[in-house]
Amino acid sequence: MIRQYFHSKLFILLTICVFTIAGCKKSQPNIILINIDDMGWRDVGFMGSEYYETPNIDNLAESGMVFTNAYASASNCAPSRACLMSGQWAPRHGIYTVNNSERGDSRDRKLIPTPNTTVLADEFITMAEVLQKAGYRTCHAGKWHLGEDPCTQGFDRNIGGTNTGSPRSYYPPYGNVPLEAPDEEYLTDLIMEHAIEFVREEPGQPFFLYYSPYAVHTPIHPVDSLLHKYEGKKPWNGQENVKYATMIDNLDRNIGSLLSTLEQEGMTDKTLIIFTSDNGGHFGITKQWPLRAGKGSYYEGGIREPLVIAWEGKIEASQRSDKPVTNLDLFPTILESAGLKKHLRNKEALPLDGISLIPHLTKNRDINERPLFWHFPVYLEAYLSEGAETRDSIFRTRPGSVVRIGDWKLHQYFEDGGLELYNLKEDIGEKVNLSETDPDKTQELLNILEEWRVSTGAPVPTELNPDYIPPD
Repeated sequence: MIRQYFHSKLFILLTICVFTIAGCKKSQPNIILINIDDMGWRDVGFMGSEYYETPNIDNLAESGMVFTNAYASASNCAPSRACLMSGQWAPRHGIYTVNNSERGDSRDRKLIPTPNTTVLADEFITMAEVLQKAGYRTCHAGKWHLGEDPCTQGFDRNIGGTNTGSPRSYYPPYGNVPLEAPDEEYLTDLIMEHAIEFVREEPGQPFFLYYSPYAVHTPIHPVDSLLHKYEGKKPWNGQENVKYATMIDNLDRNIGSLLSTLEQEGMTDKTLIIFTSDNGGHFGITKQWPLRAGKGSYYEGGIREPLVIAWEGKIEASQRSDKPVTNLDLFPTILESAGLKKHLRNKEALPLDGISLIPHLTKNRDINERPLFWHFPVYLEAYLSEGAETRDSIFRTRPGSVVRIGDWKLHQYFEDGGLELYNLKEDIGEKVNLSETDPDKTQELLNILEEWRVSTGAPVPTELNPDYIPPD
């Protein structure tokens, strides 16, 4: 019983609280974490889009450091968000997909997939809980998707977050989003209004705002007042969806309102701002070329994300980094920015799988080469019958694992033992599989991947599905 108590979440949080009171009363920055839903790597101007218009987000990018090799830790919503909030790889919390792991027709699935978890268990300490114990006011605004109420996991205030992954409508009544609007207010506008109210409250106390609008996830409901900007506009590199473009434009306008509020309140130099997305863009709606495929795939188009980190006076403006990073790095980065670096050293109390990016951001220190991992022991059905650039037309992803280290990336598939090796420096579009022409590099990465699976207890499905019908 004593051992169980000392390893309990309550004890760990009490320990964090004591450490905070003892050694962290110097000025702490406000922290804003912006996590867009389904926004792809090239869906913003600062990453090269010539179709979508994102002037406010581009200005934010110019004020800090842009990471050109930034990744989500999963290729769809719930697992990526669970990794972000817990700071831990997916095999540790067991959230691999949305809802059931048996996605698609059973006759097409050779293996029985690993059962999926749909709620982030209370035993996992979130970044919000640590910051709350450190004296931060905490607010979740928008999509949660990890349980029914984010206020049970470190947030003082919840603006519209439940376990739902997308609204039934962006116009009222929103259906499954528990917010009410007096008029025909677009959902993201309403969420930002409430978020700005939170920012303006209690100016003497630092705040953590997790701004996670449901946009730009489906349904694609256009902002009617913005349609004229994109109707007739010349397509660019596979981007031409007028309705989707208005959703991105609206999102940019809301972020501009938030940034203006910080300036008006004299908070700009007191606020760390992180902008990213939870997974790749929906391939049926937007393209990320030259990246291959999109949301739900573990090719680059499904997991590579826009990422900006800005902090006036601390992070030099107009910087770009090509170092591979992951959203798992954001939890430790936020902790160090808040003066809670001591918690990063206590791996037993707070086991985080990422690294703090603060030395790289503020002191130009290099990031040592390290492997980044993805694990997906389940199935995710296709949403396009052809042309999706995935491994086959039936599934966006079949069970497998992926590792990237340096310029090299290896895919391993469990159904057939298939291996795909790519040199991303030479082949960012993952078109030329080098697994047979470079067997030594393939084996090197495979060994690293297998050792990681053992160390994390990552499940590998092996049971055959009796319903499976092999293709002709």
